[in-house]
Amino acid sequence: MRTFAFALAASLLMLAQPLLAAETPPNFAMHEAPKPMPEIQFQDGEDQPRTLADHSGKVVLLNVWATWCVPCRKEMPTLDRLQAELGGADLEVVALSIDRAGPDAVRKFFAEIGIQHLALNIDASGKAMFALGIIGLPATILIDRGGREVGRLIGPAEWDSPAMVAFLRDRIAND
Repeated sequence: MRTFAFALAASLLMLAQPLLAAETPPNFAMHEAPKPMPEIQFQDGEDQPRTLADHSGKVVLLNVWATWCVPCRKEMPTLDRLQAELGGADLEVVALSIDRAGPDAVRKFFAEIGIQHLALNIDASGKAMFALGIIGLPATILIDRGGREVGRLIGPAEWDSPAMVAFLRDRIAND
C-alpha cells in the first residue's frame, strides 16, 4: 500500500509540474534577444517630466492606454492589482495614458474605478506611442532591468491572473 501511495504522489507531482512552470501567456510575443528601447518622455500626475530611465534597475511593464479605449478601461483594474502584488524594488507597472484631455481625465477615471496603486503617467502628445511603434491600444511592453524590450502584448490581458503573475515572477527572478 505504501508503494502505491508513493507512486500515486509521484505521478501527481509530475502532472502538476507543467502547471507550476511559468509559460509565456498567449499573445505575449517574446523576442529572441532584447531590443533597444527608444527614449520616450511623458509627465507624471504633478506635470513633472519623466522617462523610462526613472525606473532603471527594475523590470518594467509599460502599458500604453487611453480612457476612451474600452479594452484599456477593462484591463486597468487588473494592472492596478498586479502593481499591488508585484510592484516594488523589482517591478514597476507604468501605465502611460495618451489622453489628449490631459491628466484630469485620467485622474477622474482612476477615481471612478478605484485605482490605488498605479502612478498617473501621461503623454498627451502621443509621441511615445509612435516612437514605440504601437498601432493599437492597449499595448504592453515588457522591459528588462537594462532598459531593453524583451516582449510585447497587443490587446487587453488579465494582468493579475495566476498564469500572468507566475510568468512575471519568473521574468523578474531570471532578469
